[in-house]
Amino acid sequence: MNPMIRAATFGLCLAASSVAHAEDKIGVIAPLSGPFARLGTQVVDGATIAIAANKSGQAVSITTADDQCSAAGGEAAAKQLVQANVVIVIGFLCAESLEAALPILNQKGIPIITPAIRAQTLTELRADQPYPVFRIAPSDRNEANETGDTLAGLWHSEPFAIIDDGTIFGRELAAGVRARLEEKGLKPVFADTYRPGLDNQNALVSRLKRAGATQVFVGGERDDVAAIGRSAVALAYPLVIVSGEALNATGNRSDLAIGTLMIAPREPQTLESARNAKNAIELAGKVPEGYTIPTYAAAEVTLQVLTAAQSQPGSLTELLRKNVFETALGTIQFNARGERIADSYRLQKYDGKQFVLETN
Repeated sequence: MNPMIRAATFGLCLAASSVAHAEDKIGVIAPLSGPFARLGTQVVDGATIAIAANKSGQAVSITTADDQCSAAGGEAAAKQLVQANVVIVIGFLCAESLEAALPILNQKGIPIITPAIRAQTLTELRADQPYPVFRIAPSDRNEANETGDTLAGLWHSEPFAIIDDGTIFGRELAAGVRARLEEKGLKPVFADTYRPGLDNQNALVSRLKRAGATQVFVGGERDDVAAIGRSAVALAYPLVIVSGEALNATGNRSDLAIGTLMIAPREPQTLESARNAKNAIELAGKVPEGYTIPTYAAAEVTLQVLTAAQSQPGSLTELLRKNVFETALGTIQFNARGERIADSYRLQKYDGKQFVLETN
């Protein structure tokens, strides 16, 4: 039997298989209208291109649904895909949408693979049994633990400080990093919350100097880290500044100090494992940016688990929890909570233009 061409929602054409088994329907939920539509399009592009490149012989089709990044949209999208008889869902960029969709999809035993949402929703946190949500991006717990592990190697004999900007994100990240370091017997000489949004942080840097801290981890935004760097230069204080993924954001006022350190996953398009995905995305006339490659990887996991289901007993949820998947983001494995098991955070140094991998 010759391969059939199946039309997906929005006219996406995917190659089907000649294998004589029922076609599996994959749902993709993303914001396809409103202010986040550009990011939602990256999700659809990544999934579509990965499945179009599928050489496993798996017969699949895609149905997309617009969740508008809202609770009402998430609920409507989930109901739409349940009616379409999808067996698995990829997507979600907004926690509100996922929160509303979870009970509906869970009732039908439909697992979710999200390339973006890291933190568990309230629905998940309140459940006795883990919901079938599988996170491609490292969880908040991963970030704090891996950052603390990296800093422990750097700071085992250095006086260091840990500061945050008072936001929920900054405070929780700083507290998690501090707890990880203290587990390893390392305690800061200074810890405090600073006032964010200032053009200079001379007073803060002066306090760090008085405390004797030569290294500081900042749970805060890029502009604040830049201001701390400027103040350290102005006060001629050789302060080593470290922060997290927030440094990847575009700054509003000025650049980071050369030598600023970031502990974060590498950009997906720079990974050797993403070479084929990057080429496929570019050949499709798209840009391998944002959520495109992470969603490509989510689709690869989907295809592999659907293939595994043909020979292994258990539901798709059970198979996602027990199998290991090779993807554009490297090897992906999930724990019982659906969090990715990975050592993905790397020390990177700002060279004045970009962050480069620190090999020392």
